[in-house]
Amino acid sequence: MSSVSRPSGDEPFFRDPLAAAIPVTLITGFLGSGKTTLITQLLRHPGMNRVAVVINEVGEIGIDHDLVTMSSENISLLANGCICCSVRTDLQETLRELFAARHIGQMLEFDRVIIETTGLADPAPVVQTLSSDTLLAAHFRLDGVVTLVDAFNGIHQLLSQPEAVKQIALADRIILTKTDLVSTDQVQELKTSIWAMRPDVDILTCLHGALAPKTLMGLGLQSRRSSDATLSFLGEPLQNNEAKLPRGEAYLGEMHSAKGKGKLLHDASIQTSTLRFHKPFLWTAFSTALEVLTQLRGPDLLRVKGIVNVEGRPVVVQGVQHLFHPPVELDRWPSADQDTRLVFITKNMKPQTLEALLNAVMDVA
Repeated sequence: MSSVSRPSGDEPFFRDPLAAAIPVTLITGFLGSGKTTLITQLLRHPGMNRVAVVINEVGEIGIDHDLVTMSSENISLLANGCICCSVRTDLQETLRELFAARHIGQMLEFDRVIIETTGLADPAPVVQTLSSDTLLAAHFRLDGVVTLVDAFNGIHQLLSQPEAVKQIALADRIILTKTDLVSTDQVQELKTSIWAMRPDVDILTCLHGALAPKTLMGLGLQSRRSSDATLSFLGEPLQNNEAKLPRGEAYLGEMHSAKGKGKLLHDASIQTSTLRFHKPFLWTAFSTALEVLTQLRGPDLLRVKGIVNVEGRPVVVQGVQHLFHPPVELDRWPSADQDTRLVFITKNMKPQTLEALLNAVMDVA
């Protein structure tokens, strides 16, 4: 199995394929969460003049026809429904065609792509498409998953709709919509429930689709050159606010913070855990551990993100279920902290299982 290949650390860092790749933002959210309203407003924003948008022609509400016509230079329609399943191949073809049309000048120049999913879509296959399709991976990179959550129906959806829970579990940023229809206490209750599952995620609010495009951008790893953006991508601000970590070869625990305390209002089988290791790994041992996890528990390994000390070198890893993006060796450590830090978002997996596996391979010579 080759889900996690060795980082190409011998390449000179002035050749940075990440920096040259077109960033892709995935906008997801359950039925009625306001994705179409958001896209409609975004298309009117002057900051979107260099953004290509991929939408579903059969939408929940439907983009205004005149608006689509006006913006046809940077709009692609997927006419066959949900892009997570029946038209996944169409999505691959659409992105290839977008890149080709941009390259030969058949459409306006764009330097970013936004993809809207349908409300019942599982975002995981779309994210995996960007890394599993070698042609797409050469030209596009995932910048982030933005999940819209309907504040009016959000609590009910978390309790009854597994798709809504999965969309939140994979999110890099949460946008609450329709907050004007509920009380402040109801908004806080929803935030508390989301943070109980994803204490590392940012939660913003948006009314009637009024959101600056930059809010959806810059969420992913942008370059091999380490910066504050790298720390933000890795969730480092949360780590810095934690109490001083105990001594030892590894630190394990469910991620937590004061904002996440409260009544649990979601599927308790999904949790976010963080692991920290002081000793460096051999890449062959670490990648073998990940391959074992993906083979045995791939569907339950919802998302993995972190920075690994590989024989003293900082390597960023990220994956969704059974597929991992190519590992990226940074040009330097983002800070003086050279511990391995990994965030696992899992379903029905005990953090102790992850800790035991990685501890076992750490001692492999």
